[in-house]
Amino acid sequence: MSLRTRMLIAFAVVVLLPLALLALGLRQVVTGRLTADYQLRVDSVAETIQEDLQRESEGISQRLASLKSSLLDDNHFRAAAVAGVESEHNYLLNYAGSAMRLTGLSMLQILDSDGRIISSGHFRNEHGRVEPELTDALAKARKGIALMTTRSAEGEEFLSLVRSETVLISGREFTLVGGIAVDEEFLRRLARDRAIVVSLQYPGAGLTSQHAVSEGVENFDSTDAVIRPLDVPLIHAGSGTPVEVMQAHLQVIQSRAPLRILQRSVDSWFLWTAVAAGIAALMLATWLSSRISQPLVELAAKTAALDLDRLDVRFDRSTGEVGLLASRLGDLTSRLRTSTARVRDAERRATIGDLARQINHDIKNGLIPLRNVMRHLEQVERDAPAELASVFSERRHTMDSSIAYLETLATSYQRLSPSPSPRNCNLKALIEDVVRASRGRTNVVFTMDVDQNLPTVVGDPIALRRILENLIANAVDSLESNRGDVRVSAETMRRDSEPPWIRLVVADTGKGMTKEICGQIFNDFYTTKEKGTGLGLSIVRRLVMDLHGSITVESEPGKGKEMIIDIPSGSLERT
Repeated sequence: MSLRTRMLIAFAVVVLLPLALLALGLRQVVTGRLTADYQLRVDSVAETIQEDLQRESEGISQRLASLKSSLLDDNHFRAAAVAGVESEHNYLLNYAGSAMRLTGLSMLQILDSDGRIISSGHFRNEHGRVEPELTDALAKARKGIALMTTRSAEGEEFLSLVRSETVLISGREFTLVGGIAVDEEFLRRLARDRAIVVSLQYPGAGLTSQHAVSEGVENFDSTDAVIRPLDVPLIHAGSGTPVEVMQAHLQVIQSRAPLRILQRSVDSWFLWTAVAAGIAALMLATWLSSRISQPLVELAAKTAALDLDRLDVRFDRSTGEVGLLASRLGDLTSRLRTSTARVRDAERRATIGDLARQINHDIKNGLIPLRNVMRHLEQVERDAPAELASVFSERRHTMDSSIAYLETLATSYQRLSPSPSPRNCNLKALIEDVVRASRGRTNVVFTMDVDQNLPTVVGDPIALRRILENLIANAVDSLESNRGDVRVSAETMRRDSEPPWIRLVVADTGKGMTKEICGQIFNDFYTTKEKGTGLGLSIVRRLVMDLHGSITVESEPGKGKEMIIDIPSGSLERT
């Protein structure tokens, strides 16, 4: 990509990105504020609607209470409802209708103790129908807000906000059920604000206040709105089916259409502003790039010819920023001519030094088990000479393993690049062998906790042995000649739908490490030991990665540490 193209892109980004961030931030702030205001308004209206419904319900209860008082003194009603006087039958049938009109109710029913309707104001011919479940349903919602569906004289079902009251006349209990109609006009009164829509949905039907929701907005989309739901108990009766109590869903809705109009206006202003700013930025970038691109092209061509084996390129010295850059490149070329030889010599010395440190470290790891065996044999010779032969026979395998390890290292370093020999490895046996070889110190107590059914691992046994020996030696060193414990554990871990893997942990009770040290111990040549090479854990990490595994450390100062290795299990037969 040319400098001119980069400058054009840079100017476009520098100009358009702040504008985009400004527009996006403004859009987000406006959206958040208006949405919060809408939600606050909807919540406020919902609380007011709840209060209105409660007030309406209490008003119905007061009207029923006045009817209850009048019934106690009504001898005609007593004669018809209690004594069953035939001449008063018409009075009983017409009573609910007259009382409904006087109290301003939209529906009124009087039921006896058996749930039989003995008088109905909104549907005179409804008397005689028995709904024993209705009184129980009304009793549960007696002190709260409840809706009920009933039939009108025309046979149509209508919805009412209802309350009930019981009255005892001459030892017989009667239930007064009264209510006011819930229709679109009722919902409009609840909504108050023309920007608010109140919707009532219940099984089989629904109502809405159907306001024009906002100025300039004709189509209302409930999916793009702030909604506050309210649940109200609904008693479904009067349809010829058993009385059923269900939930009606009252929703207070505020359309966000005005917000969308505002957002489109902001987007439109941003688009035109971005177009104008982009054109100005492109013109400026084109002019600037034409002033400096040609000298830089020539300078780049000369710089491309530079090489460590060809440092005879000459740079023209001129004025200006490009000329200053050419002058600095010329000086740099001169310094490179005198430094190249020294750099190459230093690289050779560094490579030899790195290799020497690694060889030294690996040889030490091979000699440690031999040294431990010799110390053990010296101790047995001193304390129990008679057992020397048997102990030597027992520890001979360790000496042979260590010598074989050193021979393998010698062969590997002879080729400079060891060739791994992956095969099925019995990790359990390898752990037991390495821990057995590490014993012999009076200040260290070794413990093992190895899963008896540990699966095989595909890898190089030499590499696995180096990992274990390095970690155990590091754990012993952290005890600083004090008495302590070194624990080696291995267990099979499983995850859903994944092959099992093995977690190997080498833990000690040594001095521990800080978080800062834990973050550096796997770096090459980093060490906290006075005579350490800084290669041990670096080599361990590389070998673990060759096994497609991972290594982590957990430690706190004074509380020891845990080196945790996770490696996948497997066998060559499966692969």
